[in-house]
Amino acid sequence: MNFTSFDQLFSMSDDSNPIMMLVWILPIVLFVFYGQRIQLFVTSSEIKKAIKKLDSFRDTSRTELINYIKNTLKAKDDSVKKIDRFLDYFTIMPVDMDPHGIVDKVHHIVRSREDFTRLQVKSLSPEMTDIELTKAQTLLEIASSLQMIHKIVNHMFLTAKKQNNYPLILPLQMILPFIMEQAEAMKEAISAFKAGQPVGDGIGPMIVGKMMLNNPKNPIAFQTVSSEIGFEGRKLFLLKAEGPGSTVGRPADALEIIISKEKPDTIIMIDAALKMEGENSASTAYGFGAAIGGIGTERFQIESIATNNNIPIFSIVIKQSVKEAITLMTKEIADTADDVCLQVYDMIRENTKQGQSVVVIGVGNTSGVPQ
Repeated sequence: MNFTSFDQLFSMSDDSNPIMMLVWILPIVLFVFYGQRIQLFVTSSEIKKAIKKLDSFRDTSRTELINYIKNTLKAKDDSVKKIDRFLDYFTIMPVDMDPHGIVDKVHHIVRSREDFTRLQVKSLSPEMTDIELTKAQTLLEIASSLQMIHKIVNHMFLTAKKQNNYPLILPLQMILPFIMEQAEAMKEAISAFKAGQPVGDGIGPMIVGKMMLNNPKNPIAFQTVSSEIGFEGRKLFLLKAEGPGSTVGRPADALEIIISKEKPDTIIMIDAALKMEGENSASTAYGFGAAIGGIGTERFQIESIATNNNIPIFSIVIKQSVKEAITLMTKEIADTADDVCLQVYDMIRENTKQGQSVVVIGVGNTSGVPQ
């Protein structure tokens, strides 16, 4: 077969070849004038798939919530309409132009929202138990979060597409993998919370719950229990959310009550923490400061109490991924409980003397974790 004609057709040495000029010039012209549209088209197809997934996650969470309310809790006939209204509730954060007092305002709004949601969910089925109520609240939070994520991602995508604006879609393309990771984790968390099973975030309450075994427990704050035990001449105040309901309790309020009666010498907090890529799941780390997540009001309250009373705060965290934190607790994470208990006792020995007192707080969602 003779390739001479092809060599001549695409020869680089012959600048007068019109076909060769078109081969090089047309793509340049195409990308100069339509490059952004081509990029937008390619990127849009990927984002459409993600939005379709988010839409299915949202529908699944809503269906699971409605089924749980109607079938398990035997709710009233108008429960579906009420649930759909709950899913669209929003919270407006207070004005922060003057930062003085902003934490108290945020704390008030968040607590008001929690109390209102609790009453509204309770009204769906007045006969539901407190544990069932916490499960329904958690499922409602998951469903409303997935709905909000879907709305935001869809809004950003449609706005960029409407204006044919590729730079506008770039931020969404960059953060979409992180959004999808969290959305998929929330979707998979539904079954664990619905069944009342322990999740990865419950490792803190699980550890403190083990320390409470065979000792009397008393309610000390809303959905929070305490136990007072002795350890090598020291007094330990153990705090955790009241299990096995799906709640994080109010450890800051409980700490404030303890401080009003007796000033402890040290505070130790145990919580789950998000691991970095490359770190091993269920690895532990020591630190200083209040190890507690959320919007920040609880941490502020604990820090203020510790600062005003000159009490050091030590922390132990158990590393895990976003998915591990809110889905069924893995055996690897659960097996760290006994070892971390020993680490807590070692920390108490190293940082306190006999006759002193310590507050140990297990932070996290105590779903499926009794005390």
